[in-house]
Amino acid sequence: MSEPNKDFVLVYGDAFVDYIANDKTNTSFTTYLGGATVNVAAGISRIGAPSALVTITGDDDTSQFVREELAKEGVNMDYAVIVPEKRVSGVYVHLTEDSERIFKDYVDETPDLQVEPNQLNEEAFKKASILNVCSGTMFHPTALATTRTAVDMAKEQGAVIAIDANIRPLRWSSEEICRETIISFFEDAHILKLTDEELYFLTKTDNLQDGLKELSQYLVPIVLITVGADGAYAVLNGEIFHVATDKVEAVDTTGAGDAFMAGVLRYVHFNGLPTTKEELIYCVSFGNKLGAFAATKAGALTALPHYEQINHWL
Repeated sequence: MSEPNKDFVLVYGDAFVDYIANDKTNTSFTTYLGGATVNVAAGISRIGAPSALVTITGDDDTSQFVREELAKEGVNMDYAVIVPEKRVSGVYVHLTEDSERIFKDYVDETPDLQVEPNQLNEEAFKKASILNVCSGTMFHPTALATTRTAVDMAKEQGAVIAIDANIRPLRWSSEEICRETIISFFEDAHILKLTDEELYFLTKTDNLQDGLKELSQYLVPIVLITVGADGAYAVLNGEIFHVATDKVEAVDTTGAGDAFMAGVLRYVHFNGLPTTKEELIYCVSFGNKLGAFAATKAGALTALPHYEQINHWL
């Protein structure tokens, strides 16, 4: 479990560049540092907790931009890997009329250049209070093997394992492989975060009650289901309760879920896993506030708050 003397929250996954639509016509785009991995690592750092990132970049200008921007965000990059030929991948993000984001097209020139299992640094896992991973790279055999190795190394060091599904169907060869791969990590998770749509997809259900019932067989101690403007449902050792969120005028929901996760992980880093309903409600309420805040601004990382903006919530 998380220990107070651990150095940082460790995040593993791809660095991305987001090409986000400037408006709902989806005809022009602005480039942002992004991707769930980057958003969570930087989001944690912005709100006053230490984070470190395990990822891979190359020697081109985009890779340098990614590393420099992450360093500016205060993210520890000591355990990231540089392979000159690697090119950071990107995704075009379209906006719907309801300001929801749709991931339309992925650009990945070097998909087979991934962090190798033997490139994981044991020191990083000794220092980690939490390991946070998502499914963004699990479609690739090497990245999947690295994710499994990372989870095993974190467990050996007593770190909390946090799984944020973050499913991107376009990256998988089939829905069933996607589903089976992600579910295979549930037995190791202390925290599992899904959207309601991801819950339905993974459990092959169409409502929250049935989805959570199906999910209960995996005995994940803490399950968090985000439901957009309605906040989140939290499950603590089988007990289900709803945690409302602030009502805001949504401009762009890109990154809202990552902001939510950053808030949850910040709480766990400093306080350990919630063990009571009251503790979990406090933790999830903080995550909800961050997610709502992020939805009021355009962009993903650019919309995530800084500590001085949210410290009155703590």
